[in-house]
Amino acid sequence: MSKAQQGTKFRMTLALPVGAVMNCADNSGAKNLYVIAVHGIGARLNRLPAAAAGDMVVASVKKGKPELRKKVMPAVVIRQRKPWRRRDGVFLYFEDNAGVIVNPKGEMKGSAITGPVAKECADLWPRIASNSSVVV
Repeated sequence: MSKAQQGTKFRMTLALPVGAVMNCADNSGAKNLYVIAVHGIGARLNRLPAAAAGDMVVASVKKGKPELRKKVMPAVVIRQRKPWRRRDGVFLYFEDNAGVIVNPKGEMKGSAITGPVAKECADLWPRIASNSSVVV
């Protein structure tokens, strides 16, 4: 568990396997993020590690500012298109897959987030919750 992550993460339907490309929803200058690895996921034969909203991933920038491109950096998934079930019984999903670039301590590189953030992510990452405009 990362230093900035607070509380425990509930089991969610995994949406973003290794190799997935998601939008970058902050103002750091990156346009999209390519998932390289998922933080804290072990290995199983023939199974790709996958992430859900609230998970920290290792990602690289495929489109964006030249100083950000082709560098490996941590990111946190804030939205996922795959539906998941909450404890109260509702199924929830977003219009796109999106993440924000963070440092290893969980502090955001950008200062603003475009679009909504999943409550599961906002509960775990207080720095992301404070920069988000809408938490769903």
